[in-house]
Amino acid sequence: MTSILVVEDSARIGAFVEKGLRAHGFATRWTRTGADGLAEALTGAHDLVVLDLGLPDLDGSDLLRALRGAGRTTPVVILTARDSVVDRVAGLSGGADDYLAKPFAFEELLARIRLRLRGHADAEPAVLRSGDLALDLRTRRVSLAGKETDLTAREFALLETLLRNRGQVLSREQLLGRVWGFDFDPGSNVVDVYIRYLRRKVGADRIETVRGMGYRLE
Repeated sequence: MTSILVVEDSARIGAFVEKGLRAHGFATRWTRTGADGLAEALTGAHDLVVLDLGLPDLDGSDLLRALRGAGRTTPVVILTARDSVVDRVAGLSGGADDYLAKPFAFEELLARIRLRLRGHADAEPAVLRSGDLALDLRTRRVSLAGKETDLTAREFALLETLLRNRGQVLSREQLLGRVWGFDFDPGSNVVDVYIRYLRRKVGADRIETVRGMGYRLE
């Protein structure tokens, strides 16, 4: 199983990213300090590092330099509140493979991680299926009974989340967090709206409403 190291000072963001990655089939290790993060990264046990720059004891850029200085080529995706062009250039020039500014949508972080993990055969299945419904993670295409169905990026992400948790009830809050991001308004009805969109495209009876709890893909 592909392992991802999350080095993130914020308890809220760290727990959110860790939980989301596990839900998508990755093994994760979360540390909140630069010292612990560097020690973990140097073990070589992880396939990718998600790195916050604003760590309490060691700046993330220093951690990255130490990692690269030790000869480690593990892909690193910086996830930070520092969003200026200067910061982005410095991060990428310093050895990062990608750079994502906060606030962020989990689906974008997930897409960037997958991009950097290409070549890892065991990172994830190539195609998710449910009956005659197939979702290809590589081509980002969805087919129903062999016929391709057009989905928006958000619809694709929502369907992917439901497929990965097939048979499980996912609450609106869980779907908001995994598809729209941790900072999305919890009072929004956007989940219900997009469930309706999906039902029109993949079949109304495929996604079950569990009253008072959420939604489940049968």
